[in-house]
Amino acid sequence: MATALPYKLSVLVFLENAAGELLLMHRHHAPNRGNWSPIGGKLEMATGESPFECAVRETFEETGHRIAADDLHLFAMIAEKAYEGESHWLMFLFHCRRPLPAQPADIAEGSFRFFTRAEVGALPIPETDRAALWPIWDRYRDRFVALRADCAPGKPVQAIIEEVTPKP
Repeated sequence: MATALPYKLSVLVFLENAAGELLLMHRHHAPNRGNWSPIGGKLEMATGESPFECAVRETFEETGHRIAADDLHLFAMIAEKAYEGESHWLMFLFHCRRPLPAQPADIAEGSFRFFTRAEVGALPIPETDRAALWPIWDRYRDRFVALRADCAPGKPVQAIIEEVTPKP
């Protein structure tokens, strides 16, 4: 039975530079304070914002990089149950196909840096990212996958794949 917690809708956007290094933000605020993660944010549901519109908006707000929805590839949808025991999350993961020309300036939410994929594994990252998010990036970034993850405190994160599109 699902815990009676609110649902939050969000996006994460995986951005790269021309060298293929991934842009991560060192988060200054909860959730994920003190950890490195891709940029993103919550959908403005009161305005009817779509996940694609949110990804475009968040990319500009956080990095100053102007993109269009056509620059994005939706590669995953994750339903996280009981994240940090405070809420459920429905997250849409996007890969931006337009490279960032430079490292963005730091913002109030965090500081930025580019990393190779190999470097990401040694960084302080959220446990759910280590168990589910980065393996999804590695395996499905050019496809689409839907999964659910039980993130209840005191239990190991377990991600269960619900749907995967075939390789092109």
